[in-house]
Amino acid sequence: MIDTSSQMLLDSARNQAFAAKPRMPMDGTPDAIKKSAIEFEAVFAQQMLEPMFAEVSNDSMFGGGHAEGIYQSMMVQEFGQLIAQQGSLGIADTVAKEMLKIQEAQSKTATNTTGEISQ
Repeated sequence: MIDTSSQMLLDSARNQAFAAKPRMPMDGTPDAIKKSAIEFEAVFAQQMLEPMFAEVSNDSMFGGGHAEGIYQSMMVQEFGQLIAQQGSLGIADTVAKEMLKIQEAQSKTATNTTGEISQ
């Protein structure tokens, strides 16, 4: 059984954890944000493609084995990057817009009415 003081400490820690909001770095330029969003889309596309390629059998014509599995993984990664660079899924644009909105909102809350940055 947990005593009262321990329970109060746990409740306080839980409340602080829930009250904490993740903050995005304020120094993200639009180009850096766009690059991050494209990288996110590439990883997302790769994760979508991996199960599809996992079902492809390694035939003996090309040797199969461990090496083919490695190259297949690299190929899936490259497909994901190509999909993201072409903007085929459209995820990067949406993610970049949301990241810019978050950054803008954070910068507004970081400055008070006198224009000074609050701590």
